[in-house]
Amino acid sequence: MTSAEVRQSFLDFFAAREHRVVPSAPLMPDSPNLLFTNAGMNQFVPYFLGERQPRDRRAADTQKCIRAGGKHNDLEDVGFDSYHHTFFEMLGNWSFGDYFKEEAIAWAWELLTEVWKFPKERLYATVYHPDDGDPAEFDAEAHACWKAIFEKAGLDPAVHIVNGNRKDNFWMMGDTGPCGPCSEVHIDLTEKGDSGGALVNKDSPHCIEIWNLVFIQFNAGADGSFLPLAAKHVDTGMGFERVAGIVATTRNFTDFSRPPSNYNSDLFSPFFSHLEKLSGKRHTGTLPASREKLSDQEWIDCAFRVLADHARTLTCAIADGILPGNEGRNYVLRRILRRAVLFGRRLELEPGFFESLVGPVVETLGPVFPEILEQEEVVRRVIRSEEETFGRTLDRGMQLFEKMAEESGGSISGKDAFTLYDTFGFPPDLTQLLAREKGLTVDEAGFETEMEAQRERARAARKSSVISVREGGDDLEASQFTGYEINAGETDAELVDLISEAGESWLVFDRTPFYAEMGGQIGDRGTVEIDGREWRIVNTVKDRNDRHLHKLDGNAGDLRTGSRARLRLDRPFRLRVQRHHTATHLLHHALREVLGNHVRQAGSLVTDDRLRFDFSHFEGISESDLERIEEWVNARILENAGVRWYETEFDKKPDTCLAFFGEKYGSVVRVVDIGGYSVELCGGTHASATGEIGLVKIVHESAIAAGTRRIEAVAGEAAVGLVNEQFSRLRTLTHKLSCQPAELEQRMETLLEQKAELEKTLRQLRQKESGNVADDLAKNAVSHGNLRLAAAVVEVENPQAL
Repeated sequence: MTSAEVRQSFLDFFAAREHRVVPSAPLMPDSPNLLFTNAGMNQFVPYFLGERQPRDRRAADTQKCIRAGGKHNDLEDVGFDSYHHTFFEMLGNWSFGDYFKEEAIAWAWELLTEVWKFPKERLYATVYHPDDGDPAEFDAEAHACWKAIFEKAGLDPAVHIVNGNRKDNFWMMGDTGPCGPCSEVHIDLTEKGDSGGALVNKDSPHCIEIWNLVFIQFNAGADGSFLPLAAKHVDTGMGFERVAGIVATTRNFTDFSRPPSNYNSDLFSPFFSHLEKLSGKRHTGTLPASREKLSDQEWIDCAFRVLADHARTLTCAIADGILPGNEGRNYVLRRILRRAVLFGRRLELEPGFFESLVGPVVETLGPVFPEILEQEEVVRRVIRSEEETFGRTLDRGMQLFEKMAEESGGSISGKDAFTLYDTFGFPPDLTQLLAREKGLTVDEAGFETEMEAQRERARAARKSSVISVREGGDDLEASQFTGYEINAGETDAELVDLISEAGESWLVFDRTPFYAEMGGQIGDRGTVEIDGREWRIVNTVKDRNDRHLHKLDGNAGDLRTGSRARLRLDRPFRLRVQRHHTATHLLHHALREVLGNHVRQAGSLVTDDRLRFDFSHFEGISESDLERIEEWVNARILENAGVRWYETEFDKKPDTCLAFFGEKYGSVVRVVDIGGYSVELCGGTHASATGEIGLVKIVHESAIAAGTRRIEAVAGEAAVGLVNEQFSRLRTLTHKLSCQPAELEQRMETLLEQKAELEKTLRQLRQKESGNVADDLAKNAVSHGNLRLAAAVVEVENPQAL
């Protein structure tokens, strides 16, 4: 079987068993605490937590995963063995409160042995058997299922079922929450296949776990309890590269003489063929016995594996909108690319080689993940730019490393390693790699001390004044927000809480038309009337209980809870804010139209007089592209398309709807649809039609971090004010220069030419004058021994004249 046949047969198998085949989630995870999507279950977490109801009770997929950085970090092992990857696919089938252990185990056995023809006698199953202090009980149900299967196959269950404790066979999402026992399938890849289960869970490369069946049936409480869940789920994961590698290595289970390797499959052969042509060297598949001393061929084979793996990771991540940068997941990508470039140097590859490896990724993965095909050109441009940037610092960094090595005395200091990292972009593992070649060590503890000092400096630079307000307990009711429609800007309400802190007063009402600052949109302003007295509200924020806190301009005095109030929005202010918010959505869509779908929102600010939009992009935007973006936005404004918003279940939102990383979405979400083309999840307030925006003008575009750009713009009255201001300046200039606006550019060029000619003439005159001064100095020189001395005070306009 080819790798493509393995993948497709898996999906077809479960589709025939009423599983909906779902697309892979992006590598950018929904969960803010993850660097990358790193497991098939990530996109289904809300179902396990009961936050959302699944669209279907059965699903199957192949999920793109990256494990590099954070808790799951395989980066430093890639290349040195035959099975680690930073990027891999995880095949999985899922049951959300539908079938359970019996079906999951039976189907796993059927697919492996009947469809893929895995040798039954080489397969082993692990079952949860707790040690003292481990949660839950022995998984007798799973054991019974496997016992029946092995007996039917004529195999001894006592040999082919291996018990595992909490470490090996109990899965937990976290310290608390959904969890349960798991049952793994392992294959014996020894040449004779007669290990009798002795190598299971022993980290042997000759006995490999190929499938993990997780049975989510408990909820772990903070008190250490494990209570049964009302709905039980199945969550399975199979490493696709691992299975494809086994099939390829054993030549469809006919030859077990070769050492197992994931890199033997046709997923990687196009990379190796390409690299052999580029380098003139051959990949032979050798593995180093030790990382301390590698032969020339072992280094070559290691580099081939690194480059193939890293090209897959970079291409897939960039296609999903994650760009190399200086922080977090973006820095992880930059580190991976630089690691690849340095390994490429070992193969003596020409600068710029890494971009060419995008081709084999598109060839092998493009038919499965269409976003790779769609974003190929963007991926190439990003990698080309990153490779060029790193190339400019690599040579200088290597020269410095050589000097450090000479003066090291056997160890590269932590300070020197940090300099290589901070100034030249050398990730610490690369410095360790280079040092190891020279028989040197690196002071890792010293490096971490320097890193922590840098983090502390960054934290100190970010310190700001934070307003602390009382948030109350979890029993406090959220405020009812009534202000999405501007006509609801005047509302009767009851004062339910009054908070005074640091000389400031905040009022909480049971209902309010005031939007609380969130998602980049600033809070509303207005007035509140209570007992015939009126106060100005200057800001509105939320607490963790979703209560709206209205900040007063002044002291609340003797106000009491339970009082009736009349809340009135500052309507002109709200309308200006709404225009800028709707303009932000149009701008986001225009950026994706002009620059590409890799553009992702990275932050925003919406006020009444400006908007700021941060987004992922790898290079500055040209003037022509900025003009195209602005023209697109204003064309949509002239169309006066309707803006509508509605609530729907998260899983029923339109396929074209954009959701944003870091936002936590519940089972019901709010969709903002502008003209059918811009569709986003958004909780903010908006204009009712694009024509209300009036006009949008882009004021500035800049970089705020590597891989992140910022556009600042104005809309509505602010845009009209800017245009009027610029026209006023234009009129003033044309008046002073006595020309028409259309003639202004030519008049300026003429004046600049005249200025240049006059300056040239003036320089010549001053040079002549300077010559006369020099002659006078020479004439007035006096003798002093063997020297002639001239002294004078000379006044000139600039050093060049002197």
